[in-house]
Amino acid sequence: MSNNFIVREKYVEKIRAFIGKNVIKVVTGQRRVGKSYILLQLIAEIKNSIVGANIVYINLELEKFRHLKTSKDLYEYIKSELVEDNVLNYLFIDEIQEIADFQNAIRSLLAEQRCDIFISGSNANLLSGELATLLSGRYVNFEIHSLSYKEFQLFHDLENSQQTLEKYLTFGGMPFLKNLELSENHHLNILKMYILPYY
Repeated sequence: MSNNFIVREKYVEKIRAFIGKNVIKVVTGQRRVGKSYILLQLIAEIKNSIVGANIVYINLELEKFRHLKTSKDLYEYIKSELVEDNVLNYLFIDEIQEIADFQNAIRSLLAEQRCDIFISGSNANLLSGELATLLSGRYVNFEIHSLSYKEFQLFHDLENSQQTLEKYLTFGGMPFLKNLELSENHHLNILKMYILPYY
């Protein structure tokens, strides 16, 4: 897990109020808006503030978790990672929609009250229809958006100016653009890959 991130405090603050509460914390949003990094920021905060916290982190985009395909697989793996003896368990699952019928494992874990649950997903239908019904009353959703103008300034280390505002309006607020030079040569093609599927 990388700790190389810029904290997006407005989201962390909202979710912080639910840490330790017996409700599923669900982080949703468009691809590449930084959902994974929000989870990592929460993990870092819990590690720094809660002595003895046992963190179980599952990123379903990683090869090491490819064997987790069903709700049963997920449940058995998590159960093997949880620690008893009054240790606080915190469960983080990134891109949970990769697991078939994941809600069955999550509902069971919530009912058992063995861990504090945080999940993220990119699928626009993650909490729609039947799934929302199945988890009804058991979750709170936090929708993550692209960077605000102030966040854009922070991420790119730019002062407030007309030129900075024009860059923000041109390139938008996708956090991953921090890793590229702000020039039209690369950004617009990359942005199209993430925006066009939504139209």
